[in-house]
Amino acid sequence: MKTLLVISDTHGNTEGIHALGALIAENDYVVHLGDGANDMRTIRGMYPEKVYGCSGNCDMVSYLPSDGILEVESVRIFYCHGHKYGVKTDLNLLVQAAKQRDCSVVLYGHTHRAEICEIDGVTLINPGSLRRAVGKGGSYCYLVIHKEKVTPVLVGESVY
Repeated sequence: MKTLLVISDTHGNTEGIHALGALIAENDYVVHLGDGANDMRTIRGMYPEKVYGCSGNCDMVSYLPSDGILEVESVRIFYCHGHKYGVKTDLNLLVQAAKQRDCSVVLYGHTHRAEICEIDGVTLINPGSLRRAVGKGGSYCYLVIHKEKVTPVLVGESVY
């Protein structure tokens, strides 16, 4: 069994990230889905082996790729910010991108709305925005993967 902390859209405000310090330490993976990718610089330095991320449309100066694939247990996960796939209007391009990469799970951000859904056999997870700490409007996803079973839990408030 592996656990992932999935966050997105911190937009330069690290309050929400720092409030999750204990969770960051205890999870097997931490994934930041862009728009504030550089907000993870300190955390990435502390845990380089478990922090993954990508750049978003507001990450003007970022060395991170626009997307990536993470394999956890036997589950392939496609992660991206989502803006290149039109996620504010439709998720079908994102589903197609996941299938092209042989991934059954997609992690994406951009909309600032926490959401979990399944389309055509692909589980799509948006952790919402962690621009504010949980309890002050922010949200994140706690994701448990055990063999092929994927259990996402949204924590906090959907923002905007």
